[in-house]
Amino acid sequence: MEIKDKVAFITGAAVRVGRVIALTLAEKGMHIAFTYLGDEEPWPATLAEIKAKGVEAMALPLDVRQTDQPRACVEQIIAEFGRIDMLVNNASVWLKAPFLDISPEEWHTALTVNLSGPFLCSQATAPYMVKQKSGLIINITDLSAFQTWAGYAHHSASKAGLVALTRVMAAELAPHVRVNAIAPGTVLLPEGASDEKKQWAVDNSVLKRVGSPDDVARTILFLAEMDFATGAVYFMDGGRALV
Repeated sequence: MEIKDKVAFITGAAVRVGRVIALTLAEKGMHIAFTYLGDEEPWPATLAEIKAKGVEAMALPLDVRQTDQPRACVEQIIAEFGRIDMLVNNASVWLKAPFLDISPEEWHTALTVNLSGPFLCSQATAPYMVKQKSGLIINITDLSAFQTWAGYAHHSASKAGLVALTRVMAAELAPHVRVNAIAPGTVLLPEGASDEKKQWAVDNSVLKRVGSPDDVARTILFLAEMDFATGAVYFMDGGRALV
């Protein structure tokens, strides 16, 4: 995919890794539509940064727990740009609780945001990609889909489901639409992370360092260019999956 002047739809891109993905794609000439959860997120600043790259951009509020909103977002993007060439399902929630303490509400939130959200956004976007006979969908999963993380049953189940969804979508939407997933390791520590947490992240990488959101963004650029890649999960974890 030659991404210059193409259109990307990125969920949850006002902050953190999603923001870096949006800015990286904009730097390469891609027009950006991104979503944010609420006005507490600095979406106007992110929107201004993207436009400063010389591309067109729009920001849309999206709460995937409201099942009608993903399709409404897609319709607004199509009305503005006329097409969507790349969808990055980045929006996610990170919940932790012992298995016996997970409430039905917490379980529902994890599965709705991390799995149903990508499903609904993809289902709304894919018909336009199929019609234009080109498109790339990238799901952001994580290592909890492949490792056993005590205290994260609901999170792990949602991310494992996203891996399965990636493979089925790749099979059904071929040959014109490709679908892949990226499983980052520690590429961005939480704000205010302790020295102990930072050291833990280093120790659990065979490369003995913490990654960067740029590592995820560059993987997306690779997947845009590598048009023989579909149905796969790309680990960007500094070898953490090996530990």
